[in-house]
Amino acid sequence: MNLNNELTKKLNITEKTGLENADSPTLESDVPFQNKGYMPRELSVEERNKLESDNELVSEFKRRKFEQEAKKNWDLFYRRNKTNFFKDRYWTFREFDELNEDYSLIGESPIRKLLEIGCGVGNFMYPLLNHNKSIFVYACDFSTDAINLLKSNAEYDTNRCHGFVCDITMENSLRECLPQNVEIDAVTLIFVLSAIHPDKMKKAVESIAQVLRPGGIVFVRDYGMYDHSMIRFDKGHKLDEKFYVRQDGTRTFFFSLEEIENLFTKPSPTGHLFHKSSNEYVFRETVNVKENLRVPRVFIQSKFVRSNIPVL
Repeated sequence: MNLNNELTKKLNITEKTGLENADSPTLESDVPFQNKGYMPRELSVEERNKLESDNELVSEFKRRKFEQEAKKNWDLFYRRNKTNFFKDRYWTFREFDELNEDYSLIGESPIRKLLEIGCGVGNFMYPLLNHNKSIFVYACDFSTDAINLLKSNAEYDTNRCHGFVCDITMENSLRECLPQNVEIDAVTLIFVLSAIHPDKMKKAVESIAQVLRPGGIVFVRDYGMYDHSMIRFDKGHKLDEKFYVRQDGTRTFFFSLEEIENLFTKPSPTGHLFHKSSNEYVFRETVNVKENLRVPRVFIQSKFVRSNIPVL
C-alpha cells in the first residue's frame, strides 16, 4: 500500500467521491494545531518530488468533457450523498465576526441581507439563521439537486431565506436571479471558487460585484496551495497547474494568497471593484488520535470589500 492509500484509509477520507470533507477537523478542542500566516507551507523532500514528477496533464478532450459535465457531476454528488457529507459550519461565526448578530463597529452597518454562493444543502445557511435572527439569506448553488435538498429541509422558511439555482460564471447571472433592486450586504464563498475553472473565476467575481453594495464584504474560505488533498492526488488527475479532477469528476483548484488577491483586486476596465481587508493562510491538522497520525491542511481565508466603482 502506498503512502497516499495508507493515509486515506487511516483518516477515513472518502474514496468513493474523491472529495475530502474540508470541515472534518471536528471540534476546535480536537485540533492540536492551528495557525495563520502569509507564507506557503514548507514541503518535505518527498512531497516536493511527488508534485514535480506529476507533470502530465489530462488530455484536452477529457478537460473539455469535465467542464461540459461540471453541473451533472455536482448533481450526481448530491444525489449520491444527500445531506450526509458536509458537517455544519459553525466555525464561520468564530472566523468571521461580522456574521454575529451582536457585531457592531463604528462606521459599519450590520449584515441584514447575505448571499451565500455554493450553499449546497444548507450546512452554513441553517446554522447562520439559527445563530443570527436578524439576517435574511439568499442561497444559490450550481446544482439543482443541492437546491432541492436545501428546500426539503424542515427549517426552510421563505420569510428568512430564498434558495435558487445559479451559475455565477454566466453574464449577469446573479443580477437576473436575485429580486430586482435587492441590496446585498455580504457574500460568502466557502469552498466555491476552487470548483470553478480558473478561466471563469474572474467572471464569477464580476457577477458578485454587480449585486454587492459599496462597502459590502465578500468572505472567502477555500483550499490553499500545498494542502494535503493536493499532495495526495495520483498521476492522471492533473488538469492544469494546481487544478485537479477528483474520481467523481468534480474539480478543485489550490490557491496562493497572491492568486486570490489578484482575482478580486486586479483593476477592471472601470477600476478596482474590491479592496483587500484581510488575506491569509490557515494551517491546521486533520488528526486520527487512535493511529497517532496527523496530516497538514492548508486553506486560504480572506475578506474583500466592495468599492463604489461600477461594473461595466
